[in-house]
Amino acid sequence: MKAGRHPEATVVADSALLVMLVCVAGCALVGWLVKLLARWLVTLPWAPFQGPAKLLSSFPEPGLTIGAVAVGAVAGLLLGLTALHESLTVAVSDAQVTLSTRDETQVVDGGEIALAFKDGKQLVLLGHHGREAAREETDLSAKRLSRAFTKHGYGWAETDPHDDAYRLWVPGASGLPDGADAVFAARAQALKGDKGDDARELRKELTRIGVVVRDRDKRQYWRVP
Repeated sequence: MKAGRHPEATVVADSALLVMLVCVAGCALVGWLVKLLARWLVTLPWAPFQGPAKLLSSFPEPGLTIGAVAVGAVAGLLLGLTALHESLTVAVSDAQVTLSTRDETQVVDGGEIALAFKDGKQLVLLGHHGREAAREETDLSAKRLSRAFTKHGYGWAETDPHDDAYRLWVPGASGLPDGADAVFAARAQALKGDKGDDARELRKELTRIGVVVRDRDKRQYWRVP
């Protein structure tokens, strides 16, 4: 447990307003561009999608523009809500670190955290003896996270201190604990099929077995603390 210098938790999260503005404005712009594209396509008899383009262009103005922008904005609203739901919120206090994403919340006792760092697009809480206490995907900047962790007395590293210890997983790799190879094989299929939730759960299973794993271009690298 850290010294109680800052009893209030420091919360690091994406700005909900900014995310919604970017998604709504971006998708509204796409809707407007689709209208322009449809009108351009009908002037090219050889171009594909003539049917949908002619149908869209048949609507009168300004209704067509208003409708295209409105549909895009609604799509952006849904996209923004999804992005916020899947984004990571990190609450750092002297006593603990709380990681919230999707409908899950993980609380890590401060005494279990030896070091924190970003590994690519993942926040890693490194426990004692080289074990990982948590690993979560996030687009939060390393600078913001570093300020939050160091403010509450936790160590922060710019790179993984165990970077040289990782080995590429191949079927039948030596040195793995019993049962780990089968989990790696199942996880490889999950990564290949872009089944992120399954890969995440299988990572947790490898952690329980005693293996630390990280991904690079859908390839799995591992080390044993």
